[in-house]
Amino acid sequence: MIEKTFAMVKPDGVQRGLVGRILQRFEDRGLKITAIKMMRIPRELAERHYEEHKGKGFYEPLLGYITSGPVVCMVLEGENAVAAVRAMMGKTNPQDAATGTIRGDFSQVTGRNIVHGSDSAESAKREIKLFFNDYEVQKYEKIDEPWLFEQ
Repeated sequence: MIEKTFAMVKPDGVQRGLVGRILQRFEDRGLKITAIKMMRIPRELAERHYEEHKGKGFYEPLLGYITSGPVVCMVLEGENAVAAVRAMMGKTNPQDAATGTIRGDFSQVTGRNIVHGSDSAESAKREIKLFFNDYEVQKYEKIDEPWLFEQ
């Protein structure tokens, strides 16, 4: 099933110059980038994005971290894109993330784990709407799609 998901290179990934390498991994997998932008997340948007964590001990440090510098937000499209991106990112705690995943290869601690990706199709829809307007998400067909997906 072709679906869209939301992904973000967090401030530590941007500061460490990993944006291109991460984007390359997504594209190498065959995921299509249908929207992308760099921004500094305002606190109000960060609060809405992480609202399910409100009241938890890590909530305030998380908001401070995610608003501390620029991030790169994107919408990715592909076959089971939510699960594909989650698998590519690796476990939330990089110590548990497999080698070959983004977190397993590039990070060491949960609080600086490089990337965010939607954890369900419902979350993806919500997060895409938080970060992108309808006109920012493009619809187009790539020339290699017949070679990536069975017709």
